[in-house]
Amino acid sequence: MDLQVPYGKDEKLNVSLPDTNVLNVVYPNKVAEQNETEILLKAVEHPIKSKSFADFLSDAKDVLFIVNDGTRPTPTAKVLDLIYEQIKNKNIKFLIATGAHRAPTQEEFDFIFGKYYETFNDQIHIHDSKKEEDMVHIGTSKNGTEMYVNRLGMEAHKIVIIGSVEPHYFGGYTGGRKSFLPGIASRKTIAQNHKHALKLEAHALVLDGNPVHEDMIDALKIIADKEIFSIQTVLDGERRLYGVTCGHIHESFYAAIDKAKEVFCVKIPEKADIVVSVAPYPMDVDLYQSQKALDNGKLALKPDGILIMVSKCRTGIGEPTFFELLSSCNSPQETLEKIDKGYKLGYHKAAKMAEIGTWAETWGVTDLDDKDMNAIFIKPFHNLQEALNKALEQKGRDSKVIFLMDGSITVPLVERR
Repeated sequence: MDLQVPYGKDEKLNVSLPDTNVLNVVYPNKVAEQNETEILLKAVEHPIKSKSFADFLSDAKDVLFIVNDGTRPTPTAKVLDLIYEQIKNKNIKFLIATGAHRAPTQEEFDFIFGKYYETFNDQIHIHDSKKEEDMVHIGTSKNGTEMYVNRLGMEAHKIVIIGSVEPHYFGGYTGGRKSFLPGIASRKTIAQNHKHALKLEAHALVLDGNPVHEDMIDALKIIADKEIFSIQTVLDGERRLYGVTCGHIHESFYAAIDKAKEVFCVKIPEKADIVVSVAPYPMDVDLYQSQKALDNGKLALKPDGILIMVSKCRTGIGEPTFFELLSSCNSPQETLEKIDKGYKLGYHKAAKMAEIGTWAETWGVTDLDDKDMNAIFIKPFHNLQEALNKALEQKGRDSKVIFLMDGSITVPLVERR
């Protein structure tokens, strides 16, 4: 079988292996193509538990748009296409919900805003979770998370959120409440919330009982009287709009989940000896973000298997804390033991990666330096065909391979028989 595996924005890696070795090539589920303008318009005009978008804007003194950064595939520019005429003469600002991520690059600004970047350039603000002077304290969640958020969010008369809903490896799903926490929260707030990611209940597709999600919901009860219009999108495997829900921040989020499941929850017949999990553009921005492909890939892998992450890691390692922890340890198990002694933001990434290392091998096809990959227990490669050949040699020529072509947001589920 000959395959082309996505790598970076436009590249493809060509690989070939016997049909008998290929158990599955997993893409997001094929769904009916939608009229993007039609479903956007319908959702905006008929929101859930909210006045229409036009009515929402009619008496707004000012409006803050909270939008995702370049690490998410959110089709912000497509949404702006639809609503531009309604907002162009309004008193508006944009706040990029970076969470604890760095500021966007110019390429990422262009990805987020498309042709509207130059139009709104002077009205765009970038959230910086480390700038404590930009944060205001609005209360404490029942789990003890001190809620500090960007003051622009609190000072705005009204807020519009543009988000996307996909499976998330410890938050259950992206979207909705994540625009606030971690989106525009302070670093200390994000650290307190993300510590819950270490708990077993925090994993993909789960909201009930998930301490990360429940903490976010509880924290946002503090600002329940803030007027918010939420626009939540679900993309199909071709990055086209498949579903749109609007209105109440939580209700619109929950309403999008079924659509997200239809696209991103993919059945597999059984687990494989070797799993190739791809972090596609733009989720391949760095190793920190690419880790999501590992976490979904492990769900398709047998114990003692080989998990091969494919990610360009365009800007390098990313958030350094997880890398520094992993590289300071002699084994994945030592990493987990260090985390037990004290948590810092970023350690949840190290924990998820180290946990895989206790029962399987992790390999990586990236643009990163070999020494950096070796330092964190990932066997480095720069050629996917070479990695597959070595994996088949090690596991046996009759080994089975699964390819997750959209590994960052596709969740493989073993079919029950």
